[in-house]
Amino acid sequence: MTLTYIFHSGFILETERCVLIFDYWMDPAKVVPRHLNTHKQVYVFASHFHEDHFTREIFEWRKINPNIIYILSKDILRRRRAKREEADVWMAKGGVWEDTNILVIATGSNDSGVSWLVKTDGKYIFHAGDLCNWYARFLTDDTPDETIYSEEFGEYINPVAEEKRFLGELKDIRKITDTLDIAMFPVDGRIGNGYTLGGRQLIDRFNIGLFVPMHFVASGFESAWRMEPFCQEKDIPFWRIKEEGEQLSINIHSV
Repeated sequence: MTLTYIFHSGFILETERCVLIFDYWMDPAKVVPRHLNTHKQVYVFASHFHEDHFTREIFEWRKINPNIIYILSKDILRRRRAKREEADVWMAKGGVWEDTNILVIATGSNDSGVSWLVKTDGKYIFHAGDLCNWYARFLTDDTPDETIYSEEFGEYINPVAEEKRFLGELKDIRKITDTLDIAMFPVDGRIGNGYTLGGRQLIDRFNIGLFVPMHFVASGFESAWRMEPFCQEKDIPFWRIKEEGEQLSINIHSV
């Protein structure tokens, strides 16, 4: 397998039989076109409607490859960002779809849409979408289970309840598998103190073959590397992404 970092939460995973493109937003290094011009089956995923995870530009790719299979979260349809006929598969949490190349399970999110669990070549590939412990900086050992107003987010939130939702989603994923051979997960410095907490909670609960940070474009590449020491403590390989278009060859052994 080869994994290519596009931008933000966008990745391309290429196997011997197929190409998977996750949560495309922008392509500064212009790596997508060459992956579309292929004899392999191409699958395009969008986990939710947020503009940094879904853009209508993906439908233009049909001009390059008319055989693309689009697998989109149903919230994109509900938000009227796309028409029903524009995607081949619409999925919500708990949905399952498969063909001869891949098995797709739409797992949950504590934000919008879904996260993706894809089995291909006997390996589980996980793309978290916007599943994360987003309010980690409000959490301490004695944080009360109550609603507070966050000026940063401009809304009332309950950090304890939100963390329980996040951990509940991880628990639901563990009911399917306790092994994630590749895990693409947000490590976003904008969260503030404790922005690696969600990633640490993930690696505490799963056997992970490779941890891949994402969603860090606003806080910079080096901010995502803060997750690496926690992975090293558990002997989990970590991809220290340095630039858009960077590619990693992956030989995954059972974990």
